[in-house]
Amino acid sequence: PSRVSSSQSPLRIAFAGSPAFAATILGVLHASRYGPCAVFTQPDRPTGRGRKLTPNPVKKLAASLDLPVHQPPSLRDAEARGLLAQYELDILVVAAYGLILPAAVLQLPRFGCLNVHASSLPRWRGAAPIERAVMAGDRDTGVCIMQMEEGLDTGPVYRHKAVPISRPTDTLQLEQTLASKGSELLIEVLDDFAATATSGTKLPQAAAQIDSTATYAHKLTAADRAIDWSKSASSIADQINALGARMATRCLIGNCGIQLLAARAIEQQQAQTTAPPGSIVEASKRALLVQCATGLLQIDRLRIEKGKGTALDAKAAVNGFRDVLQPGAHLVEPNR
Repeated sequence: PSRVSSSQSPLRIAFAGSPAFAATILGVLHASRYGPCAVFTQPDRPTGRGRKLTPNPVKKLAASLDLPVHQPPSLRDAEARGLLAQYELDILVVAAYGLILPAAVLQLPRFGCLNVHASSLPRWRGAAPIERAVMAGDRDTGVCIMQMEEGLDTGPVYRHKAVPISRPTDTLQLEQTLASKGSELLIEVLDDFAATATSGTKLPQAAAQIDSTATYAHKLTAADRAIDWSKSASSIADQINALGARMATRCLIGNCGIQLLAARAIEQQQAQTTAPPGSIVEASKRALLVQCATGLLQIDRLRIEKGKGTALDAKAAVNGFRDVLQPGAHLVEPNR
C-alpha cells in the first residue's frame, strides 16, 4: 500500500482489535483525522448451535467502513510481519486484539504500538480486566493508553482515566464507558505524537508502572462460573454481574441447570433468615431471594435450561418454572 500523504493524515496508523470494546475505539479512530489504513483482527470463530464461522465486531465494522481487513492466526511468522511491515506505519493502535505481538512486530512502527487497556494499570494487567475488577469488588477501575513492550501490559502509561464501578454492576455498560473514555484518551495521545511527527517536538512522555503493585486479570475459565454460597451476598452478586454477559455463573436445582445473569445484594438488616446458604428463601412475584453466608442475594435475571432457555426476569421465571424455583430448593455447583 502506498503511504498516506501528510495532507490526509499526520500519522500512518493501523488498528488491531477484536471484540465490541475494540470496535467502539475503531469507530472513533475512523471518524477522527487518524483514520486507520488497515485493520488486523482475529480469524472468524465458529459460534451458535450450527458452529457457523462468524466475524467479530471489529471485522464487521471495518467491512462496513471499507477498510482493508487482515486476519492472520498469529503474528509470529514472517508472512504476517511482512504484511504489517508493508504499511510503513507510524503507530499500530491495539485494543483487546487477543494475539501476542512479538518483539519484531512491536518494533515495526516508527513510534511503536499503543495499547488501549481497560484498567488502572498496573492493577489488572491481562486478559479480563473489566470482569476481574468487578469480581474483586473494586470501587473503581479505569482505562489507560500505554506503550506496548514484550511484557504483559507492563509498558509505560501516557494517559489514564479513572471510572467508578456502580453496584449492582452492568458490565456491558461499564465496558462501553471505558471504551468511550479510552477513545478520548487515545486521540489526545495521537495528537501528541502528531506534533512530534509534523513539527519535530520531543516525543510524548509516559510514566513507568510500579511493578510491585501489579495484579493480573487472568483469562476467564469455566471454574469462574461456579458459585460458593459460603461467601457474602455482595461478593456473589459481583461475580454474577461480572460474568452474566459472556459466560454466566451456573448452578443446579435438582437436575435442572440455572444460569444467573444479574443480581444484587440485600442489605444485611433485611436479610435475617435461618436458611442454609444456597437455598431459595423466597420465590414470588415480589422477589427471588437466595440465602448466602451473609446477606440475601436477589436474582434479577436468569436462564432456566429447560424449554427455549430464554433469559427471563425473576418474576417471569418464577411464574413459568414454579416446579423448579420453590422456597427451600437448594442451588448447588454442577458435578458436585
